[in-house]
Amino acid sequence: MTEFPAKVSTQTSTPEASSGIGRFCPKPDITFLMSIPGILMMVEIVLGLLVWALIADAHYYAVAAYGWVMFVAVFCWVLTLILFIMILLQLQRRIPVVPWPLTVFIYHALCTALYITGFITCAASVHVGSRGTGDYNRRAAASFFACLVMIAYGGSTFFSFGEWRGTQSNAASAQA
Repeated sequence: MTEFPAKVSTQTSTPEASSGIGRFCPKPDITFLMSIPGILMMVEIVLGLLVWALIADAHYYAVAAYGWVMFVAVFCWVLTLILFIMILLQLQRRIPVVPWPLTVFIYHALCTALYITGFITCAASVHVGSRGTGDYNRRAAASFFACLVMIAYGGSTFFSFGEWRGTQSNAASAQA
């Protein structure tokens, strides 16, 4: 009977710790939503959806160039949505092997370059002769929103570059 108090643990735990909820359930990062990169990503998602919805509604198959614009819009929209959810839920912290600031910078730079080509292609393919028709209006609106998304991706590239350069250090700055 003398061994009994030594074998009993009186530590208590919270229900989250005992059930493992805090360890496996991702917690949303609300501060990301209020940051400039978060707002830019939300703008990219909403306006990117508008671009590909407008292109999909127009007769884009009649003009071969709109296939490229459709690819750029859907590709960037899907990947931005996935990246946004990953950052919002802090899932990138579960994969520490990936250099996330560099990866996000390269991703935004790639999307900016793709949207530059998509915007130019879309704007150049709007035919003045079809002015006043529904397809003309959709294509012109898609060009306008593609320009706005291109600017948003450019802003995201700027902030991603700043975050990436802020996490890097070289020997000269480390010694100073």
